[in-house]
Amino acid sequence: MTRHTMIILAALGSLAVLMGAYGFQYLGEMAPCKLCYWQRYPHMAAVFIGLFALMVPGRALPRLGALAAFTSAAIGFYHTGVEKTWWEGPDTCTSGPVGGLSASELLDQIMAAPLVRCDEVAWQMFGLSMASWNVVVSLLLAALWLMAARRRS
Repeated sequence: MTRHTMIILAALGSLAVLMGAYGFQYLGEMAPCKLCYWQRYPHMAAVFIGLFALMVPGRALPRLGALAAFTSAAIGFYHTGVEKTWWEGPDTCTSGPVGGLSASELLDQIMAAPLVRCDEVAWQMFGLSMASWNVVVSLLLAALWLMAARRRS
């Protein structure tokens, strides 16, 4: 497999993860928690890194893609630990910015927001939650990025 092909597959893998996440959110009506959002950001970065890595030779961008995938895996592992009560999650798991809001605006925001807890598993397959699956997929994508970084252009 060529470097070019590995970069395309890694970037498309991150895009597929994002499409799956948005599918669960909008089609499956499963609102994400704060940690779910955090896991998406590195995949978004990896898609753009992949686009640039196809145009720019060298190893730096594929390594950066691997770092993005490892970052999402690390956040996913943290989220899995929160779900399994190995450790506490963030206190602000569902709160948004409230500065400058009146009491009635704040109440309206609270009443309109879906309550999504980081420590509750909304969906699982083969005993693994979405956060756990993200760890698995992200580690595979990181390996693909690293293989691309090792290949000569």
